[in-house]
Amino acid sequence: MKLETITASETVGELIARYLAEIGVTTVFGVISIHNMPILDAIARQGRIRFVPARGEAGAMNMADAFARVSGELGVCMTSTGTAAGNAAGAQAEALTAGSPVLHITTQVDLEFADRDRAAIHDVPRQPEMLRGISKAVFRMWDANGAVGTLTAAVSAALSAPTGPVSLEIPVDVQRRAAHPATRIHLPQPTTPIAPESVIDEIAELVKTAKRPLLWLGGGARGAVREATELMRRGFGVVTSTNGRAIVSEDEPASLGAFNMTPEAVELYESCDLMIVVGSRLRGNETRNNKMPLPRPLVQVDADAAQGGRNYPVEVFAHGDAADTLARLLARLPDTLDTDTNLSFDIARTRAAAEGRMRDVLGPYRILADTLAERVFSDAHPWVRDVTISNSTFGNRYVRIASPNLGVHALGGGIGQGVAMGVGAALASKGAKAITLLGDGGTMLGLAEMITAVEEQAPLVYLLMNDKAYGVIQNIQDAQYDSRRHYSALATPDFAEFCKAIGMPHRLVSDISDFSAALDEAVAASGPRLIEIDMCAIGPFKEAFAGPPAGAAGKEA
Repeated sequence: MKLETITASETVGELIARYLAEIGVTTVFGVISIHNMPILDAIARQGRIRFVPARGEAGAMNMADAFARVSGELGVCMTSTGTAAGNAAGAQAEALTAGSPVLHITTQVDLEFADRDRAAIHDVPRQPEMLRGISKAVFRMWDANGAVGTLTAAVSAALSAPTGPVSLEIPVDVQRRAAHPATRIHLPQPTTPIAPESVIDEIAELVKTAKRPLLWLGGGARGAVREATELMRRGFGVVTSTNGRAIVSEDEPASLGAFNMTPEAVELYESCDLMIVVGSRLRGNETRNNKMPLPRPLVQVDADAAQGGRNYPVEVFAHGDAADTLARLLARLPDTLDTDTNLSFDIARTRAAAEGRMRDVLGPYRILADTLAERVFSDAHPWVRDVTISNSTFGNRYVRIASPNLGVHALGGGIGQGVAMGVGAALASKGAKAITLLGDGGTMLGLAEMITAVEEQAPLVYLLMNDKAYGVIQNIQDAQYDSRRHYSALATPDFAEFCKAIGMPHRLVSDISDFSAALDEAVAASGPRLIEIDMCAIGPFKEAFAGPPAGAAGKEA
């Protein structure tokens, strides 16, 4: 790391801008305010970091989150204090669910007024408490002397396993103060937990006696591509959460992908005699609220000690980094395990049955799903999805992705985040366009960030599935409420006119056979494009998707 000598006139705001650039941050997303202007003015003058001015703090946080997921680097979001920090809360909750390494630099009123409920403008008396609910950790920069230490602590916390969004409050008067004239900057060193040798030995003995072992891979195993793939090669079958997809290539016959909850998958689990869960919380929406039977013995590997046995009782828990734990396990195993040679065939058959059933319920949208499945995988596009019927039916599982960092979706189930996530993923991608699946209902929550996409000339294609309703809500109302469709119809704008107003090329697809050509055209063009799929003209899915069981339904558009 290059060391720089700085002048005595450097302010804390200037030190922060320099610090971010020195540790490798290339892009910051946010909204400018009087309370963060000392930092953003320094970023602009130094010219080393691209600042992306979002239209709202929620959008900025979604962009930083998606940028971190696709790039594998630290995402940085900058907001003002009070209401502005609160605006980012829902999006930061999504980053927390995903475990995204994001640094949320927010601000505070002058220190003499902070936390005192004295009605200072932009003040929230209990802002740290609000931030703690949506953060892995919360820090405050109390003075100029502690600036480098507080920055280092916040960045290290965000990048250390288990990763997650970290909030850093910096009072505006501290930003303006003079920094120490000899502050040097070094890249923070993230920490990872290391599982003890004894637990690795125990897992190895279980593996050696298993005939039909399975790996369940979650988002926490994204850094263990080589190790998980090698375990598959030696005889393991693989199944993933939606956030663990493509850790092992979904083209492998031994990979079930995220078809993890079908009747055939349950039958497969019953035939297996060991499952190692790596970096997954076994979330309720992928395990039938933890009632789906899983193979025994059940072994869990996780960087978060508190996750051990939380959703399923386990025989063995290894608190450790996924890649390190699996690498040391491999060192204890023979090159080829004594496993059932039919396991990969059974997995391939199980996946084919699940995919066939899925394609059957899509009706006319089978053409769209097949086109996307081929293009997204073969051209290594980031595949970004908002919460929509289309994502719940085919987007989360059927459309294959080329590597784990290229899958981005709203894990927490909140609609309206896809528009901004598409921007963050696009700016992190290396040449390929971020293909972003939206619904009309969710789009309305993030519509303003399409202007950001145009302003930044983000390389992305929005696919807007427009049924002029909260489609899944209407399906639930039909199935459970005698078709009483209250509050679920939507008044949506003329998206062609909206796109014209902001300078974004738009194409309406009313005949599904036109979709492939429309996608080819949009991918080949520069900058952002929007393809609107007129679902009212094309017609419904063959089978209505009515969401999760009664009592657990969420909005999808």
